Amino acid sequence: MAVAVAAFVAVTGAGIFGLWSYYAATGPAQETTVVIPKGAGVRGTASVLDAAGVIDNRKLFLIATKITGADRMLKAGEYRIPASSSMRQVLDLLRSGKTVVRRFTVAEGLSVRQVDALIRAEPALEGDPGPVPPEGSLLPETYHFTLGDNRQTIIARMRAAMDSNLAVLWDKRAPDLPLKTPQQALILASIVEKETGVPAERPRIAGVFINRLRAGMPLQSDPTIVYGIKRGEPLGRPILLSELQGITPYNTYTFVGLPPTPISNPGLDSLKAVMNPMETSDLYFVADGSGGHAFSSTYAEHQRNVQRWRSLERQGVR
Repeated sequence: MAVAVAAFVAVTGAGIFGLWSYYAATGPAQETTVVIPKGAGVRGTASVLDAAGVIDNRKLFLIATKITGADRMLKAGEYRIPASSSMRQVLDLLRSGKTVVRRFTVAEGLSVRQVDALIRAEPALEGDPGPVPPEGSLLPETYHFTLGDNRQTIIARMRAAMDSNLAVLWDKRAPDLPLKTPQQALILASIVEKETGVPAERPRIAGVFINRLRAGMPLQSDPTIVYGIKRGEPLGRPILLSELQGITPYNTYTFVGLPPTPISNPGLDSLKAVMNPMETSDLYFVADGSGGHAFSSTYAEHQRNVQRWRSLERQGVR
């Protein structure tokens, strides 16, 4: 009897040692990404891991999850399994719920239609995004999400980010701006965003537009005309003289003041520029051929800058 018990203990001990060795052994040499579906359970999880080459013995995996209690704690989601991960490390990761963090980036100056198209095209998101939100209501930024997150949730986060940042910046705005509401500041910021791709210029361009609003001058912003024609899509050609002279709510050549809505989703830098514009006497600016603009405070000086720009255009500079 004593011999039989000793033999059983030896065999059992060997089995436990073998299982522990397998549990702690180094896994595949390459990093692997797996997706554990909701409701997969421990057996479904074992199948996914086995198919991906993360484990090579489903039975031992099931035993290990049972012994450790992990079978009741595994979480669904997308996981990036580091190279050489042991079964113990894999189970720790699946219990932690630390799924892959994805990034969705919205560039400054896109329209809500363009952002809506990007969100619809993102395969890692789910659900219909719903109606296109109001122009200018989405803050351009990089947003983190996980596989299967809802598109409407991402849009709600973008809107909340714009609302909160706009409120904070409005409270910190310079005194005596010719802007009555945060919405007016948002509209002007959307124009500044489309006027230049040079971050350092934004406070100065904002200063020009603020000076024009104070003087009762038209803003004369080409991007507003384009928005009136295409509602946020690229025009793809030069603006026609008839369009410059056309009567639309977005033609800032033919009326004084701001257009009725933003023309893009401005970034934080453009919002900050409008809330605290550069103090300048400038009333005009035109492209200078370097990607930036030449500024002037008199119409005569502006005309000279325009002539220089026209000469550069004839030379093929864009």
